Amino acid sequence: MAHSKNSGKSSAKDSAKRKKQASSKSAESKNAASPHSDVEAQALTPQTGAALFDDARSRLEEVFEALDIHHDARARLMQPAMSLQVSIPVRMDDGRLQAFPAWRVQYDISLGPAKGGVRFHPKVNQHEVTTLSFWMAVKCAVAGLPFGGGKGGVQVDAKALSSLERERLARGYIRAIADVMGPDRDIPAPDMNTDAEVMGWMIDEYENIVRRRAPAAITGKPLSLGGSPGRVEATGRGALKVLELWAQQQSRKPEETTVAVQGFGNAAYHFARLACERGYQVVAVSDSSGGIYKEKGLDIESAKKAKEKHGELAKCRQGNGIKGEELLALEVDVLALAAMENQVTNDNVDDIRAGMILEIANGPVTSDADRALESRGVDVLPDVLANTGGVIVSYFEWLQNRAGQAWSEEQVNQRLDETLDDQANRVLERARDEKITYRQAAYRQGVERIAEAIMARGNCQDCR
Repeated sequence: MAHSKNSGKSSAKDSAKRKKQASSKSAESKNAASPHSDVEAQALTPQTGAALFDDARSRLEEVFEALDIHHDARARLMQPAMSLQVSIPVRMDDGRLQAFPAWRVQYDISLGPAKGGVRFHPKVNQHEVTTLSFWMAVKCAVAGLPFGGGKGGVQVDAKALSSLERERLARGYIRAIADVMGPDRDIPAPDMNTDAEVMGWMIDEYENIVRRRAPAAITGKPLSLGGSPGRVEATGRGALKVLELWAQQQSRKPEETTVAVQGFGNAAYHFARLACERGYQVVAVSDSSGGIYKEKGLDIESAKKAKEKHGELAKCRQGNGIKGEELLALEVDVLALAAMENQVTNDNVDDIRAGMILEIANGPVTSDADRALESRGVDVLPDVLANTGGVIVSYFEWLQNRAGQAWSEEQVNQRLDETLDDQANRVLERARDEKITYRQAAYRQGVERIAEAIMARGNCQDCR
């Protein structure tokens, strides 16, 4: 099996070109997201993925300057610690042998083992996986978790595979990365087009390789294999908790707050459902087919049943049908972006009329659009804070597996609330005290913690 580890910086000219591409609308935005992903997202082209990585590094450089981060920590954080590319041979049902490109990236492991999902998508690529692993590193640090950032991907059309072919691919992926993963090294989890069933195959393969029980090596597993209650709705629940903490700081009441949700996958659905239960007026939701709007608030359970019956929200008879771009331009108090990357860009930022944006998806607002929103006084609760619920509960699963315990769903939800009460409030208070944006506060909190861990480990790692 062929392996290669590589990294490198692009030229300034290519970087500028890619940033321009990242600011434009994604040509793939009409494709549906997996209902099993933690944060529904669209896989990126190599060019857009590379542009997003450039964008992520520009945010990193802003933090370096603001906090006067030591040069050694800066050098370590500008590139991933490890980038592994493999080729996975799979015997197809018709007897053909097919090889699929795949990656596993560990961006930084100074705070602990790498943590991040594995996605199956025909357009997944190294740039995308690298950017996602960077976001995971910052996200885990923001949440105060003892994890670094990791991410994996296989370039495959998962929907074209039979169940047996998917299982062979999942097991082949684990065989390919087994030497760099484990409960104390790198812990995969579900992502786009992977779910608890796939994690079950993966943990079985890993345990066969190491010849011992190791449930903490993978999270997002079926409950029967050591999965955690509350994991399915954790991202949506965590996003709502962050919204509530912000609302408390703003003295805003739920019943007086209107919400529009872009997306209707796992995270978006649970966020919308729980928000309605808490009294928020969810007036619009959408999927790749379009959306529905009702001024007095939607019945989210009814919308879910309609989508399950017809396969798309556009055929739901509730409220008025709207286009995806119309949802983004609604005059609401909160616009929750839970669909995919690059949704608010230079092209449409002037259309945004929401009072606040909640990033449940990864990277839905480009850096240029972010600055434009800031200049208009529109708050943005960033992805590295707002969607930490999923990885926090993955951490709880890891803890339970390590200790041989099984928590109740009530215990999981309570501990999730307690974690966000502490860590999210730190971000909100820092933004207020330092008079900076929530994104700047979150990145400063995360990068500061990673840099401290890097420096505490010493400066002679090149001597090992």
